[in-house]
Amino acid sequence: MTFIVLDNCIKCKYTDCVEVCPVDCFHEGPNFLAIDPDECIDCTLCEPECPAEAIVPEDDVPEDQLQFIELNAELARTWPVITARKDPPEDAEEWDGVENKLQYLER
Repeated sequence: MTFIVLDNCIKCKYTDCVEVCPVDCFHEGPNFLAIDPDECIDCTLCEPECPAEAIVPEDDVPEDQLQFIELNAELARTWPVITARKDPPEDAEEWDGVENKLQYLER
């Protein structure tokens, strides 16, 4: 099993999670993070670090966000690995909790 980054990460992109990852499975895009399912070891360290609560175990992905399982795998194949925390976007708090943000995902 792997962990999945969900919709709420879009435009929030807090990076607290990447520093605790022991296998460097996070990949960074313009306004979203993705987890490489082939690298994730299911250690559970990242989930509680996400201020936006946008990381869940694959088995707990809500039905309306199942597309994020494949999306994480797809984006992790092309985006670079991120291993150090960065400041979130200035408007991250405004976007935290906004629903249905997939339309804002930048590739």
